[in-house]
Amino acid sequence: MGRGGLAIGGGLGTVLLLVAALIFGGDPRKILEDAQNNPPQQTQQSQQQNDEGKQFVASVLGSTEDVWGQLFQQNGRQYRKPKLVLFTGDVDSACGQTSAAVGPFYCPGDEKVYIDLSFYRELKERFRAPRDFAQAYVIAHEVGHHVQKLLGISDRIDAQRRRMSETEFNQLSVRLELQADFFAGVWAHYAEQKGLLEVGDVEEALQAATAIGDDRLQRETQGYVVPDSFTHGTSEQRVRWFRKGYQTGDMRQGDTFNTRSL
Repeated sequence: MGRGGLAIGGGLGTVLLLVAALIFGGDPRKILEDAQNNPPQQTQQSQQQNDEGKQFVASVLGSTEDVWGQLFQQNGRQYRKPKLVLFTGDVDSACGQTSAAVGPFYCPGDEKVYIDLSFYRELKERFRAPRDFAQAYVIAHEVGHHVQKLLGISDRIDAQRRRMSETEFNQLSVRLELQADFFAGVWAHYAEQKGLLEVGDVEEALQAATAIGDDRLQRETQGYVVPDSFTHGTSEQRVRWFRKGYQTGDMRQGDTFNTRSL
């Protein structure tokens, strides 16, 4: 646990590289080795893509601020905007020092969303994955963790960590991550109403949610599944909760902590 609580959502970077491998073909274990041993080189072209990536991240983040600002206001609350940190290599946050290998993450301790743009270049250039919505989905998921922070949910979960076994806390982590998927779906619901989504975007999100389920990833990388080690939920669960948020647009229907069946 870091100084300011547990970093949330970390690992999606590597996870989405695995998504690309699963969708477009490739050995996931080789993907992990290459991502760690061969960091992308900075060129004029990559710098231009980096600038475009910054603009896109800022645009998506602005969209989430509009959506959540309105929803919080409707529920008698005030939305406090998260801060965005773009980084390469290692980054120091209130949750401790984190490497780019972890991928995008949210730190409740400083209320910042940390994004490594080199991951998105890797996703696009090496795997020809649908970069725009993959990137938007990740940002919306991390902002979902910020919503949990503002609602007091992540602090309550973090406090329980000290009194639980690893297996018990993993179960809570799954519920936390599925709720963030639900909140990402809520954002997509209103982003579509505003005309910000293109045809096929939601389908891409559902395809990605299927590919990044704990069961799917474990089966692909190690050949077997260990449910007690799940931290993000199965493919079916991730799809179902994102879809529920997208279809309802009602943040009150995303209580993953008080439902028996996930």
